[in-house]
Amino acid sequence: MIGQAVCGQWQLTREWNVAIGYSIYDVFTRQKLAGNPLAVMFDADDLDDVTMQAIAREMNLSETVFVTKSSNPAYAASLRIFTPALELPFAGHPTVGAAIAIAERSHGEGDADMVAVLEEKVGPVRCAIRVRNGEASFAEFDLPRKSSQAQLPLDSGQLADALGLAEAQIGFENHVPSIWTAGVPFVMIPIQNLSAMEEVDFDAGLWLRNAPMVEGRLTSAYLYCRGGVNHAAKFHARMFSPDMGIPEDPATGAAVAAFSGAIHHFDGLTDGHHPLLIEQGVEMGRPSHIHLNMDVKENEVFRARIGGHAVRIATGTFEI
Repeated sequence: MIGQAVCGQWQLTREWNVAIGYSIYDVFTRQKLAGNPLAVMFDADDLDDVTMQAIAREMNLSETVFVTKSSNPAYAASLRIFTPALELPFAGHPTVGAAIAIAERSHGEGDADMVAVLEEKVGPVRCAIRVRNGEASFAEFDLPRKSSQAQLPLDSGQLADALGLAEAQIGFENHVPSIWTAGVPFVMIPIQNLSAMEEVDFDAGLWLRNAPMVEGRLTSAYLYCRGGVNHAAKFHARMFSPDMGIPEDPATGAAVAAFSGAIHHFDGLTDGHHPLLIEQGVEMGRPSHIHLNMDVKENEVFRARIGGHAVRIATGTFEI
């Protein structure tokens, strides 16, 4: 241990003399300065938990991912994923961004199509990556864990208060608030329409006092409605997670992984292949586009994949 707790916060007590390479990617977008920014720290094997968390706070992005060697030679790398406040067992935009960063670092400027397994705390995550010179790279991954519902009571009036909305603006069609997880738990809150989405005034303090705990974690708020600003989007979303140190997230792959269960539950998808585009980050001025592909067989989601583009916007050295 190289840190000590001071007033509830970790303080580094060891002097480092380490320089590690890093890149910053905008994920779930083809455009620079859009999507969800991600810091990718390479060759991070010598960093311990406290230092990784301190670096994630320093970067102050939704997530920072640390790439280390895996003990399994069949895996391309092992990933550690941190928000500014805590470590996550799994997250979508770090998985997509890290997969693309590793592929681009390995292949330079050349085109490449590859499959790689990344080791995360949730388990091995299989990724397919497409790198094209002069274009935004694309990666998609198989959900490492199927979405499941947590059967806990939710108060729509209480949720509406935390969102600054009227209770009548919560829900549409047969969609009602529910809790789902595919590694990270979220309260899925259906919102009446895009106009109501724009009116949201999230109260972080109220959410922290009332949000339920699932799998030892405080749930985050994932808001969704049908349609989108982009005509191709099937759903429009927003995500708030004060517990993770994220006031609002431009794109949340782990939430979409959980959302796959809610979509099938409420919409009753028929057997077959269902490609869906989900937009997020619009209200933040960072539009993101997340590709969700679900295969339904015998009324069950037996396979789901999440994918998106990413573009590198910075490369440098982190010195501590």
